[in-house]
Amino acid sequence: MVQVDLEVSVGESELFAYILAVLYLSLGATALVQLIRIQLRLPEYGWTTQKVFHLLNVMCLFARGALFFIFPDKWLVNIADPPTKPLFYYVTFLLPGQIYFTTYTLLILFWAEIYHQARSLPLKHLRPSFFAFNALVYAVPLAISVAQTRELAADNDHARAVLKYAMTGVMCAVWLSAAAGFVFYGGRLFVMLRRFPLESKGRRKKLQEVGMVAGVSTTSFVVRAGLFAVLAFVKTSQYMQFAYFLVVEIVPVAIILLVLRKLPPKRQADGYHRI
Repeated sequence: MVQVDLEVSVGESELFAYILAVLYLSLGATALVQLIRIQLRLPEYGWTTQKVFHLLNVMCLFARGALFFIFPDKWLVNIADPPTKPLFYYVTFLLPGQIYFTTYTLLILFWAEIYHQARSLPLKHLRPSFFAFNALVYAVPLAISVAQTRELAADNDHARAVLKYAMTGVMCAVWLSAAAGFVFYGGRLFVMLRRFPLESKGRRKKLQEVGMVAGVSTTSFVVRAGLFAVLAFVKTSQYMQFAYFLVVEIVPVAIILLVLRKLPPKRQADGYHRI
């Protein structure tokens, strides 16, 4: 990650990096244990949506934690200025965030499939749309990073500024689109579940689960987009950046892993889909 030219204590900055690393790796280990437990519970099924969700969590959280351990002196990111090493910035800062996006939009896909099946709506387009949109989410920022590398070599200040704003706009649009997906399908699924008979088994628990996950995810993605936009114009301190990772990733992931901790039943395949 690109080092910010700020008057900060190196020792304190590295301490924050190690704290973040421990938090990320702890959550990653939790997701990994849950993935193993699900596999032991359902060894006869392939990669269900639930398994893929936890696997992506493991990838994202371990990637973040490892990078904070490897680069404890370079984790501060000055989004307000174009990065001096765009591809390094992309791999270390943006890519784990994109994996995070894929992880939680997978829940939106799962809810959308449940809703469309319940309403007898066509659902063949859902998965192709999911994969196509995620491909854009990875390809466009990477293309901007490559363009930034070339413009830096040419020392074109205007082009660097334009590309910086383009990256900011694209990433904010990505986070807000995820928030919109949670509001749209999370809200529809929540309303549909409320209409089930009161004596339906697990109705209240499922309502709480959908409501909590949708609420936490929507809030975290909106806050993430807002903070990212602000940080594009304001140079930040290590305290603000520490709070950024804590608020937009660590706390939401911890809450959602807690809410989704229940293991699936041993002999029921309904509701579990390959991806």
